[in-house]
Amino acid sequence: MVTADLAGPADVGDAVASATEAFKQWSATTPAERASVLLAWAGELERRADELARTESAQTGKPLRLSSEFDVPGSIDNTAFFGGAARLLEGAAAGEYSGDHTSYVRREPVGVVGSIAPWNYPLQMAAWKVLPAVAAGNTIVLKPAEITPLTSITFAEAAAAAGMPAGVVNVVTGRGPDAGETLVSHDDVAMVSFTGSTTVGRRVAALAIDGVRRVHLELGGKAPFVVFDDADLEAAVHGAVAAALINTGRDCTAATRAIVHRSLHDDFVAGVADLMGDMRLGMQTDPDTDLGPLVSFAQRDRVAAHVDRARAEGAKVVCGGRAGGGDLARGAFYEPTLVTGAGPDSSLWRDEVFGPVLLSVPFDTDDEAMALAKRHPVRAGGLGLDAGRAPLAAGDRRDPGRVLLGERPHPDHQRDAARWLQAVRLRQGHEPLLAGGLHAGQARNAGCDRHRAQGLAPHRLHRPLAVMTPMTPMTQMEGHQP
Repeated sequence: MVTADLAGPADVGDAVASATEAFKQWSATTPAERASVLLAWAGELERRADELARTESAQTGKPLRLSSEFDVPGSIDNTAFFGGAARLLEGAAAGEYSGDHTSYVRREPVGVVGSIAPWNYPLQMAAWKVLPAVAAGNTIVLKPAEITPLTSITFAEAAAAAGMPAGVVNVVTGRGPDAGETLVSHDDVAMVSFTGSTTVGRRVAALAIDGVRRVHLELGGKAPFVVFDDADLEAAVHGAVAAALINTGRDCTAATRAIVHRSLHDDFVAGVADLMGDMRLGMQTDPDTDLGPLVSFAQRDRVAAHVDRARAEGAKVVCGGRAGGGDLARGAFYEPTLVTGAGPDSSLWRDEVFGPVLLSVPFDTDDEAMALAKRHPVRAGGLGLDAGRAPLAAGDRRDPGRVLLGERPHPDHQRDAARWLQAVRLRQGHEPLLAGGLHAGQARNAGCDRHRAQGLAPHRLHRPLAVMTPMTPMTQMEGHQP
């Protein structure tokens, strides 16, 4: 067992003061200097990959195979990605809009960024919070979830070992009401970034906006998985199980509502139930484990309460719907669960479960499918082979953050459905946006857009500069660094 001290308001104040002092020098570094540190950081993480994977698996309950093949390599690659992005500064072209001035826009660091990360992907969320901020020249204070702080600490230690100056990356391991609220309302924090539930996100936004701080929110999800009548049924079944059970369902983009054409619904339900029944619950270190325990007994009980409430409201639990038995009863296990008969007004349809639970409902027309999907407009997934339906699913009639169309399992992933979504995500790389829609917040949590969002773009107006002689090649200029 590993314990970590919990930070209080005074500790947060010390971390912000450290970040404020470090900002003076770090913000003045060149893009090349920041890129060099980030690339060295990626190398240091590579050397610690086994340690990170085992720690991530132990603190979250996810299978070691998932942390080894997805969380850790993705975080290392993300670090290298932002090492390159640090040198890709963009700005509007300069121009003379009057006879005596030149107008242009330049990008400058914001200042100290205060970030709060959740417990479902502690390492990856630490990377997503920290990397774009420091690549843009900011300093950061990160508060990971108090029950999963360990890989965030190792992540910061690797930064220091790679040459990151003291005070640029700071980690405080406290609870939300103490450390979190102090961080997002601190006078010296210029920008706030939060990933978590919509309820807490509203509180974070209120605290941050009260101080007129820049705010990024990436909040809860309730993604629909729409299966049209021309879909490949086998692909739909495997895709739904993979998308619902990845990371034991603790994913803001997890497929939680399967909306299936009535002509396929019964066969879809039977196929999903069979495949869920084949999923193996077990210890994280067992290579045959598909689903490990949930992060805590409290979270397991919350998941069970959602399912029990749906059952009491008249829904049918097709498979699962109970905690793990036998030896698994000693851990926070919950069986993969498929529910039918819960309509759009039910709590299971509306509320984020954050566990291995999928609800399936039938539809008759495309318009009905999109109306059902829009009943909780946060994120969307779609599976249909008719290309003409792509605009319909992709957003003509809703406001999703991300849409997957026609994704299907590779034959190598047919038995192990949970690995298919890993492959989908790894194929996407870092440039596509992971964006919130409506109540999911407004943050862009990946790619160059996240890097751009970490900087100010102040307007500058200058009188014309003196006429310059022909330019000396930049490679001959003393001290040149691109």
